[in-house]
Amino acid sequence: MPIDPYILLLLGTVGLAALLPARGTGADVASGASTAAIAFLFFLYGARLSTREAMDGLRHWRLHVTVLACTFVVFPLLGLASRGLVPVFLTDPLYQGLLFLTLVPSTIQSSIAFTSIARGNVPAAICAGSFSSLVGIVGTPLLAAVLLGSGGGGFSADSVVKIVLQLLVPFVAGQVLRRWIGGFVARHKKVLGLVDRGSILLVVYTAFSEGMVQGVWHQVSPVRLAGLLAVEAVLLAVMLLLTWYGAKALRFGREDRIAIQFAGSKKSLAAGLPMASVLFGAQASLAVLPLMLFHQMQLMVCAVIAKRRSHDPEAVTAEQSGEPGKPERPEQSGEPERSEKPAAPARGRVGTGNR
Repeated sequence: MPIDPYILLLLGTVGLAALLPARGTGADVASGASTAAIAFLFFLYGARLSTREAMDGLRHWRLHVTVLACTFVVFPLLGLASRGLVPVFLTDPLYQGLLFLTLVPSTIQSSIAFTSIARGNVPAAICAGSFSSLVGIVGTPLLAAVLLGSGGGGFSADSVVKIVLQLLVPFVAGQVLRRWIGGFVARHKKVLGLVDRGSILLVVYTAFSEGMVQGVWHQVSPVRLAGLLAVEAVLLAVMLLLTWYGAKALRFGREDRIAIQFAGSKKSLAAGLPMASVLFGAQASLAVLPLMLFHQMQLMVCAVIAKRRSHDPEAVTAEQSGEPGKPERPEQSGEPERSEKPAAPARGRVGTGNR
């Protein structure tokens, strides 16, 4: 049951914002730096996404449509259904954050990692995560504008302009410049990854500082946090079951079902945090709290599931046969195994019949 070290850094950043929130001129500087960091973050997303690989992945369109449907249709429907839990389990601000969580795109790195551990279709997981992130840049803000309305921080023409300028324009610029900077980005992947995470920490500090100044944390109690955790545990369990058995009902193979389960049941913290800071403003600290908790929960649960999937009889047999792409050998399917060499003719019957 791993604990993501980055979650500890995020929690430390939240603690720093609680003890030393940015105020006055410091808040203005932090806000400006956060805006620039968000733009740079989505610029890197655009520079990393290979358009050619994405187009190649379209050949497996049924799998990608299934993942997108889970991410942007089933998840939001479950989020809307959780409205009935207010005010017994959730406060209205926590519900807004939970609903926003259901609108965020899927992860890429963790989906690939867990799919690989479980011996699933890794190329499909790569494409599915990339497609989800690409759709989420436009789809998440639009869904938030429709489903959250004024409760999400006052959506207006200004909000749309901010979304376009801070998210979409940098992403498109990264895609356009990928031809020239793609090699540099690939060579310095680790360093730029640290820049990614540092940018997100800055976004979190700015959001939670503003929340402390506005006094939004007085709206959360330990009982409410426990209720939120319980709701998110049920949400994750439902999505894990739906993605696995739903993919089975759609007649996907084992490897594809693994990719669908891990890509279709998770939400991206890296994409969600910057979006929330743009969409929610002063309420962003409460809006990202459900996402931060869900992120750690999904890592812990999916790590256990991936380890168990790696010991499935089908996976072990495929690995032993040296053909990981084939779930079963001929003798397992009930058909006799054919020899690669042609059978020798029977003695005593070769002669007149072949002349």
